Amino acid sequence: MSAETSVVIVGGGFAGVACARRLAGTDGIRVVLLDRGGFQQFQPLLYQVATAELTSQDIRFDLTRIFRHRPGVEVRQADVTGVDPQTMTVTLDGGETLTADYLVVAAGAQPNFFHTPGAREHSFPLYSVEDARQVRGRILTVFADVAREPRLVDEGALNFVIVGGGPTGVETAGALSELIHDVLPGVYSQAPCGHAQIILVDRGHALLSAFSDQAGAYAAKQLHRRGVQVRLGTSVKQVDADSVTLGDGEVIKTRLVVWGGGEQAADVATTGGLPTGRGGRIDVQPDLTVPGHPRVYALGDIANIPSGDEPALPQLGSVAQQSGRWAADNIIAQVGGKPPHPFHYRDKGIMAMIGTKAAIAEIGPHRHELHGRFAFVAWLGVHLELLGEVDAELKAYIAWAQEFYLRPHHRSAALLDPSRIDTPRIDWSTTDS
Repeated sequence: MSAETSVVIVGGGFAGVACARRLAGTDGIRVVLLDRGGFQQFQPLLYQVATAELTSQDIRFDLTRIFRHRPGVEVRQADVTGVDPQTMTVTLDGGETLTADYLVVAAGAQPNFFHTPGAREHSFPLYSVEDARQVRGRILTVFADVAREPRLVDEGALNFVIVGGGPTGVETAGALSELIHDVLPGVYSQAPCGHAQIILVDRGHALLSAFSDQAGAYAAKQLHRRGVQVRLGTSVKQVDADSVTLGDGEVIKTRLVVWGGGEQAADVATTGGLPTGRGGRIDVQPDLTVPGHPRVYALGDIANIPSGDEPALPQLGSVAQQSGRWAADNIIAQVGGKPPHPFHYRDKGIMAMIGTKAAIAEIGPHRHELHGRFAFVAWLGVHLELLGEVDAELKAYIAWAQEFYLRPHHRSAALLDPSRIDTPRIDWSTTDS
C-alpha cells in the first residue's frame, strides 16, 4: 500500500465514524474526518433530550475523544461547503480546499419542510442536539409562563402540535405526553397541566407507515391511552408564530410545533454535480460508490443505497453504520489493487418507542413483530450496539434504561431546572386574545 493514500470523510455521524474507525487500523491510510460540530450525536434518542428524559451530554460524543487512541485519524471541526468528485477535493467554509485519494460523503440529513409556508420559520425540527435542546426549552418556558399567568391557556399555550406520524413524531408524542401528565405537575404545580393537548398530524392514513398495519394500529391505541389526539389524512397547510392551519381549514392555536414531517439530504449533496434522486440524496451504486467516480463514496442518510428490488434502504442508524464499515473495507481493497464489493445490509428490523412499557419492534428481514416488554428489550439491544461503536458509557445507558422502564415517573430535578431553559421568553403579546 502507498504511504500517501489519503481519505477525507465528510460527516461524523454513524456512517462517517464507522468508516473512520475501520480505516484507522490500516497501515498506509491517513484519514481526515470533518464535522461541523466536532461531535457525534445519537439521533435515535433526540426526542428523549427534547422531553427531558436525557441531557444533551448523554447523547453527544466528542469525535476527538473517540479517536484519541487512533493516530491515523485526524479530526477537524469544519463546515464543508462543497465536494468536487472531478478534482477529488473538499471545500471548507473558510475557503480552504482539501485533496484526497478517496472521498467519503456522509454528511447526513436535514429537515424537509416541503415548502410549507412558515414551517421553517416557526416550527421546531428535531434532527440535532441543538434542535432537541430548543424543543425542551420551549416546553419548559411555556409551562413556566402558564404557571404565572393561567390565562395563557386560552391563547393556545398548552396546545402542542407534532407534525409527522413516523417514528420521530410517534416517539415524541408519547414521551411528551408522559412528561406533561406524569412529571411537570410536580414541577409547575400552578400550571393547569390537565388542559394540555397534544395533537399529532400526518397526511397519511396510518401511523408508522414503514411498519405493519397492526403496528400502526397499536401505536395509535397507545397514544390514545396517553391522551394524544391523532389527526390522520390531513396535512399542515401553514405554520404561524401562534397557530397551525391544517389542510381541512382547521386552525389550532399553539406556540410549539415539532416538525418530524420528513427529511432530505444535507446541502452538500447538491454540490459538485453529484447525482441526486429521491429526497435530494446522492444516488450510489451497489458498492456504495458514486456512478462514474470509483473513489467517491456516499453513505448513510445522504445516500440512496440500493438493495435488491428496493430502490433504496431506509434512513436508519444501522444502515449508516454498516455502510460505513463496508465502504472502509472497499477502500482498503481498492488500495490493495482489488475490486470493491456490493454492499449487503444485515437487516435488524425497525422499531419505535411509544412510551414507558410500550414499544414496537419488527425484527429481521422477515419482520417478526414484537410489542411491549420484548419490543423494549429488542429496542435496547439495537441501541446498545450502536452506542458501542462510539465508545459510549454503556453502563450509564443501561442504568438509564432501567430507570425508564422500572421507574417511569422518576426524573432528575436537574433535567427540569427552569434556570437551564435554552430559549428566550415567549412574546405572548402577538397572540390574539
